[in-house]
Amino acid sequence: MSKAKFIVGGALALGVAIVSQFEGLRTKAYLDPVGIPTICYGSTAGVKLGQTRTVEECKELLAGELGKSMAAVDRLVKVPLPDTRKAALGSFVYNVGETAFARSSMLRKLNAGDWRGACNELPRWSYAKGVQLPGLVKRRAAERDLCLRN
Repeated sequence: MSKAKFIVGGALALGVAIVSQFEGLRTKAYLDPVGIPTICYGSTAGVKLGQTRTVEECKELLAGELGKSMAAVDRLVKVPLPDTRKAALGSFVYNVGETAFARSSMLRKLNAGDWRGACNELPRWSYAKGVQLPGLVKRRAAERDLCLRN
């Protein structure tokens, strides 16, 4: 990825705010609550313990990975979305992955036009390896609130 500065707006800017709030920034790789090597703002792809990144590299990584999550939302959702809803869903996909979203009842509800029902699915996704995590409970509540805004 280039060293260019990122200028973000709309859904991506909202998504960056929510992801960075709940993931936090850690420039040295660590194990997340379920034991997955993680770095920066929750990035897991190819991460090895002992790895480090600069703050600028972490910002670029977040913008790139969240951009991919937003693109997945655009591909999978067949109805128009306001920026708030797209940001909430982008944050969700960033956290759980495109495959989980693609298979979810949340996506089916969205594409059927039941956006309230879809947004109300978010709190169900507060578990990792069968354990409800307080951080995920708070994150899903924030995503749900953002999703329900018009």
